Amino acid sequence: MSQIDGLPPLREVIAEHGLSARKSLGQNFLFDLNLTSRIARAAGPLGEVTVVEVGPGPGGLTRALLAAGARKVVAIERDERCLAALAEIAAHYPGRLEVVPADALAVDMASLVSGPARIVANLPYNIATVLLTGWLETDPWPPWYLSMTLMFQREVAERIVAAPGSKAFGRLGVLAGWRTEARILFDVSRQAFTPPPKVTSSIVQLTPRAEPLPCRARSLSRVTAAAFGQRRKMLRSSLKGIFADPETVLGEVGIEATRRAEEIDVAGFVALANVLDRLGEK
Repeated sequence: MSQIDGLPPLREVIAEHGLSARKSLGQNFLFDLNLTSRIARAAGPLGEVTVVEVGPGPGGLTRALLAAGARKVVAIERDERCLAALAEIAAHYPGRLEVVPADALAVDMASLVSGPARIVANLPYNIATVLLTGWLETDPWPPWYLSMTLMFQREVAERIVAAPGSKAFGRLGVLAGWRTEARILFDVSRQAFTPPPKVTSSIVQLTPRAEPLPCRARSLSRVTAAAFGQRRKMLRSSLKGIFADPETVLGEVGIEATRRAEEIDVAGFVALANVLDRLGEK
């Protein structure tokens, strides 16, 4: 598929504007419009929602989202070199593309949308995990978005969907499992990018749970950071940084003090976070 919308092929756009992916910005451009269209379709119905896209670059995925019928796309891009290319897309789709020239880490994305929204993005690799953690920890819940369809390095994707007991299970798996249903949709070959990254990527979809187990996100983050920060240690040792008497706390919630973090399910971490709140320790 060389064209989906009457705009020039992406390689011509890149050449015209003198763009090249910058490693410092975590950029890897997608030229394959078959692939970007597949991502747009996987994101779910777009005709009645605003799509928030982070790191659109020259606009490959942006074009696919608009061609797929997105009511509106809000694209957040910090690289000023890409703004002219995005402006051409906005002119082709009058009133449907809003480009926000800013650092996504500093933007209140909820304030950019009104009504139902979906997050769809080929995230810059260097900020992908930080962005996802922020979206998972947002309050109030249910959040401002209906779903997230995001690209990550395969290793990160596996951590997001990991189950207790697996080597990949960690803080991301707890947060994602607590508040969302997460699944890997499909892999993306490194050859699909320019320049090709060193690893395979994956598209992950996360759908918010309407009623996750009651818990404060901040407290759950503190517990998981302590537990997985020293994941080779037993919990009675790794939790000393946040509990004065970890063994008593673990006994209270029915967790053996000799267990390790990757052996504990989401409900167990939620129970520990609620005890932390109640005790108000450290």
